[in-house]
Amino acid sequence: MKNKKIVVALGRNAFSESFPKQQERVKTAAKAIADLVEEKYDVIITHSNGPQVGMIQTAMTEYSRLDPNRTVAPMSICGAMSQGYIGFDLQNAIRTELLGRGIYKPVSTIITQVRVDPFDRAFNAPSKVIGRLMTKEEAENERKKGNYVEYEEGEDGYRRIIASPKPIDIYEIDAIKALVDAHQLVIAAGGGGIPVLEQRAGLKGASAVIEKDYTAAKLADMLDASALLILTSADYMTIEKDGRQTNLETLTAAEAGQLISEGYFDPVTSLPKIDASVSFVLAGEGRRAIITNLAKAKEGIRGKIGTIIQ
Repeated sequence: MKNKKIVVALGRNAFSESFPKQQERVKTAAKAIADLVEEKYDVIITHSNGPQVGMIQTAMTEYSRLDPNRTVAPMSICGAMSQGYIGFDLQNAIRTELLGRGIYKPVSTIITQVRVDPFDRAFNAPSKVIGRLMTKEEAENERKKGNYVEYEEGEDGYRRIIASPKPIDIYEIDAIKALVDAHQLVIAAGGGGIPVLEQRAGLKGASAVIEKDYTAAKLADMLDASALLILTSADYMTIEKDGRQTNLETLTAAEAGQLISEGYFDPVTSLPKIDASVSFVLAGEGRRAIITNLAKAKEGIRGKIGTIIQ
């Protein structure tokens, strides 16, 4: 019988920049995860950290401005902080939901490092906006540090833009496998993982943010999961075709790849979800990827709703 490992990628709609709101929103995610546990899946969770890592980076930057003795936190450290912060809220919400259903299952968050290639072309074409709006003077200071900034039209200010390289390897994969094989629930590679560069025996944090959907696909592949479930705010992925919006339902990997080549997907929002799904499905036998609404995870894994690539 094929294994029932499933990697679940939670989008930013499962969280919030407000501490109280996030604690409420993760309850919805916890219900979706508990539904999958009741379906007898071994669940591994990864998640977005878009607003949170920016919030942490802004706070640490402001702290360094108020106290010159404090240094600005590198993006890798901000990513690590976001994994701990989100993992804390998420694992507690899931534990509470499971216990409420009479299920005892340990839930753990693993601070996860993901290797990226220092020669990845993404480092020459930064694409991820991070942090608060800056003045021209502040932007010039960032440029002097070697950081990339861009003027934001309509906002009368500047934003820092960082790279989004592809994941190559996950360093904590053996620890993740051990917990999953013990049928524990694991939260790992949050925010796409902490991007790191190999330097001989050491690892150095990279100034980047990895797209979480690509890391979810890498994680699912390395665990040989049977399914990748990407949870968003919509029931289906859609495309504009012949002047109307069309829901994407069941597709082969080849059909999805053709839509990618024809340019139907937004490179920032929808493309990573479809592209990551295709790469996961093609990397092994008997796999499927489902992209659907967070509140309808159980219907999605049963094949009743969502964009299904197989």
